[in-house]
Amino acid sequence: MKSRKDIIIRHSPVERINHWAVVLCFFFTAISGLGFFFPSFNWLMNIFGTPQLSRILHPFVGSVMFILFIFMFFRYFKHNFIDKDDIIWLKNIRKIVKNEEAGDIGQYNLGQKGVYWSITIFLILLAVSGVIIWRPYFADLFSIPIIRIALLIHSMSAIGLILTIMVHAYAAFWVKGTLRAMVEGWVTRGWAKKHHPRWYREIMKQEQQEEKR
Repeated sequence: MKSRKDIIIRHSPVERINHWAVVLCFFFTAISGLGFFFPSFNWLMNIFGTPQLSRILHPFVGSVMFILFIFMFFRYFKHNFIDKDDIIWLKNIRKIVKNEEAGDIGQYNLGQKGVYWSITIFLILLAVSGVIIWRPYFADLFSIPIIRIALLIHSMSAIGLILTIMVHAYAAFWVKGTLRAMVEGWVTRGWAKKHHPRWYREIMKQEQQEEKR
């Protein structure tokens, strides 16, 4: 790890633990869910013991993932409103593809904000539809047509979430230094200045104010 003067803390230990706990829950629910959805993937359910055990644990682990995500949602909520600089970022998407930056980006760019809101929407749909189809606890409270619609929404939302996470993971590996921020919690000042210049200035301003105290 570099010296304190060369780095900026991007994610606290609590944030990182919460993030990776959500990731672990996602892997369990995604793998077991694919086993339920695609007959050719039924063998995936055996990774966690037996198909019966996977079916029992799937909704419980999914519920834990949703609860953990609530913390992430409120923690990052104020940083994920779309502003005019995000539009500039989008208009210069060709530069972004070349790993060049455009726009005066804050803590998160438009792509990251899109992932945030997509995951939020998909998880809400999964949670609501999951409760409706959850046997033996809640499914008996709903009619067969409602359960069928919930099954469709649950399946489509799960696919959408998996695809969104794949994009999120690819971007983390693609932009050097991003993954380290969520593993070790810090980024270099050069990384922050290049990828999130407005956030970098805000951090510099805070540090200056603290030095004056």
